[in-house]
Amino acid sequence: MTEKPDYDLAVIGGGINGVGIARDAAGRGLRVLLLEKGDLGHATSSASSKLIHGGLRYLEQFEFRLVRESLNEREVMLTIAPHLVRPMTFVLPHSPDQRPVWMLRLGLWLYDHLGKRKHLERSRHIKLPDSPSGQALKAGFRDGFTYADCWVDDARLVVLSALDAAERDADIRPRTACTAGARGADQWTLTLTPHDGESEQITARAVVNAAGPWAETVDREILKLTPRGTTRLVRGSHIIVPRLYEGTHAYILQTTEKRIVFVIPYEGNFTMIGTTEVDVDAMPDRPEASDQEIAYLCRAVTPYIARPVRPSDVVSTFAGVRPLYGERQGSATELTRDYVLSLDRDKGAPALTVHGGKITTYRRLAEEAMDRLAPLLQCTSAPWTAGAPLPGGDVPDGDFDSFLQTMIAHYNWLPEATIHRYARAYGTRMTDLLEGCTRLEDMGQDLANGGGLYEREVDYLVRDEWARTADDILWRRTKLGLHTGADTRAKLDAWLIMRKDNR
Repeated sequence: MTEKPDYDLAVIGGGINGVGIARDAAGRGLRVLLLEKGDLGHATSSASSKLIHGGLRYLEQFEFRLVRESLNEREVMLTIAPHLVRPMTFVLPHSPDQRPVWMLRLGLWLYDHLGKRKHLERSRHIKLPDSPSGQALKAGFRDGFTYADCWVDDARLVVLSALDAAERDADIRPRTACTAGARGADQWTLTLTPHDGESEQITARAVVNAAGPWAETVDREILKLTPRGTTRLVRGSHIIVPRLYEGTHAYILQTTEKRIVFVIPYEGNFTMIGTTEVDVDAMPDRPEASDQEIAYLCRAVTPYIARPVRPSDVVSTFAGVRPLYGERQGSATELTRDYVLSLDRDKGAPALTVHGGKITTYRRLAEEAMDRLAPLLQCTSAPWTAGAPLPGGDVPDGDFDSFLQTMIAHYNWLPEATIHRYARAYGTRMTDLLEGCTRLEDMGQDLANGGGLYEREVDYLVRDEWARTADDILWRRTKLGLHTGADTRAKLDAWLIMRKDNR
């Protein structure tokens, strides 16, 4: 008689889709293992345009189902993560050489009405010379439109989804690769290889391959499955420049190639511009924006933004590789951003592979994946994630602004900028981070030399959020890497080594 498997479900890949599936499965009472060969969300899921949006341009491709689902998920995310997800106004300038006004009006009307709308304003036509939204633009733009979508801290969305899964008894193992898989009639045997330990074998009743741009490789080389369908790897790069304009609104700009480029306020002092679409043959360990992409993004905004943007202005870049489902010929712009789930149950224990997807629909993707797997795992629990706040998201009445003011009053000994950052990053969990602290001295050393990265926060991130390196902390758990220099990184690295040695 076969021994009971160690887990009901093993998920390979700790990006947004993997952690979403692990969270959903754990909440349904399954024994879940999540494996990630690097840090959680270290690849594509921390290199997005950081938008929770319906995808206005997908309407041109008649992707009405995807847009509707995305718009509905936008409302869900505003409800379950009001600290991470916030409304943002987008300004769409128009000139006569672009898509006609009637087409934009129709598209925005559909965008307003295809999905649920509780929190956000409807689109409207504006006269740019008379609007504060037009002040950053070059002279000559008279007509424009505004509409609402949402911004999200993508890397923190990954970590908090993993944290919620862990608090529902999922076994979350970053820096642990799945290096081999053997399929049996009713279970999988997987070999796990941690970065700093001995390999081990575990068994699971089912496997999910949510490895994103590595999914085909995992199917073929590790799980020994025949990949179903074709995945096209497309690099999307972003540049960050000093703030181009005042205000919290973003711009969506139409390029001569019929693509769109976003210009988005970022981290207070900066503006983020993206993205590109460049085919790549294989997934690199560290995708990087090319000089050509940097120049392209600078050129894309030149016809619109009054302040010149040159490659020499770029203070930082980031790039991620999107695994788009579809043929490898033709324009990547035309490929769907929808997800496809391939369930293989013909030759033994089930395996489900995730193709494509976007951060906006990760929760719905996870729900659909579990709806397909649940009958095979004899799991009768109902879907639950649409009404359950992510860690820190139980903000009273979902009113982040009121919550922030309460935190400012309660922790008046902390710099207000630090309180605001904590409230956005940790939501109500900031009280856990600050437990027992009543004065600034209780926070320990500022490892960022005045930048507000106190020992108390770093210890919390290492203890509760799987942070291990300076990059984990400066670029994914926080975005303080933009505001600090090499001295902070060196001091943080030394502190983390000392902490590990003293354990």
